Amino acid sequence: PTPHVDGGPPLAAIAAALAAASCNAEVFFVDKFDDLSKWTQSKAKEDIAAFGHGAGKWFGDEKVQTGMTTPDDMRFYAASAKLSKPTTTRGKELVVQFSVKHEEHKYAFCGGGYIKLLPSSLDPATFSGDSPYHIMFGPDMCGYDTSLIHLIFNYKGDNLLKTDKIDLDYADKNEFTHLYTLQLFPNDTFAVYFDMEPKANGTLLEGWPYPKPTMADPEDTKPEDWVDEKKIDDPEDKKPEGYDDIPKEIADPDAKKPEDWDDEDDGEWEAPRMPNPEYKGPWSPKRIDNPAYKGEWKPREIANPKYEEGVQLGAFDDVGAVGFELWIVNNGTVFDNVMVTDSLAEAFKHAEETWKPFVEKEKEAKAAWDKEHPSEDSYAGGDDDEYDGEEDEDAFGDDGEEDGEAKKDEL
Repeated sequence: PTPHVDGGPPLAAIAAALAAASCNAEVFFVDKFDDLSKWTQSKAKEDIAAFGHGAGKWFGDEKVQTGMTTPDDMRFYAASAKLSKPTTTRGKELVVQFSVKHEEHKYAFCGGGYIKLLPSSLDPATFSGDSPYHIMFGPDMCGYDTSLIHLIFNYKGDNLLKTDKIDLDYADKNEFTHLYTLQLFPNDTFAVYFDMEPKANGTLLEGWPYPKPTMADPEDTKPEDWVDEKKIDDPEDKKPEGYDDIPKEIADPDAKKPEDWDDEDDGEWEAPRMPNPEYKGPWSPKRIDNPAYKGEWKPREIANPKYEEGVQLGAFDDVGAVGFELWIVNNGTVFDNVMVTDSLAEAFKHAEETWKPFVEKEKEAKAAWDKEHPSEDSYAGGDDDEYDGEEDEDAFGDDGEEDGEAKKDEL
């Protein structure tokens, strides 16, 4: 039987879709990054750096694995590309897929790797963290504290973060190329895949803070006689007689007066103090179950006026562009093989051609690189000497941007 992950679409249906021909699939955007002609560099801020073009220091196939790169440390990056044909998620499936290689990944690595789905009205020249978007999806890593796959939906102007994070496991975080796939269904269920394997799924209503069908009645108040203490002091328990007379410390009975001690010169000798093994601390009665306990009080549930029954939460009528808007601490990230389609089968077919054949070859290339560069810490970020070649400089035909004070754009 085909496995099933609780809370989301059955994988049997997914397997059937992949087995079927994808001749009816519609592709709204695809870029293998032979060049950066589809992408427009943002000019929204002076400190936005220019993306580069290359495959990194090591690769399984340089031509196939060439992508859009982040050549500089401690910089903002922002670039967008218009879809060949705007689409909608209203009443139809949407699949977004791309690969990310954090070549300089190490324990202290810090950098975003997420993509944004944007409206057609986007002005590429002003694209920034303030630009409205429909969906944000992809990895975000920063040291030990942040290690997850973002999946954020815009709802009536608010960007809703997932209630439970989609965590990246330890084995998911390394310097190799990984594939991220989002499948969004018109019935407001979703599936996230990592390297073509299921990572998370469920419903938008349950997984994000959308208005729920019911809500706590703000007019309901806890009754004055409501008892919500689970435990009480045992009224039958009494303090033992003489309990408070037990000292906290006593003289050490094993201590002996030094032979050379002179009471006249040294004063009267006293044995050092030690914790009293008989002392048990301040007395308190034992706790017992409260027979009057009524449970935790909760206000009654009423119909939520903000809930809209039958409305597709993940409906976006104008998906017209994609973009990367990121804060990068460590250089060396490579984005590649971006696809927006309405078919998971088509997306996975693309991955079978552009990503999967090079998984093992990339590891072999990394091992060869390490062998050829034994003196280099290939995991450390910030060393651009090998990475910054002509292929990565001025990939958009610009002279670059001046360095400015970098501040991470908080979501």
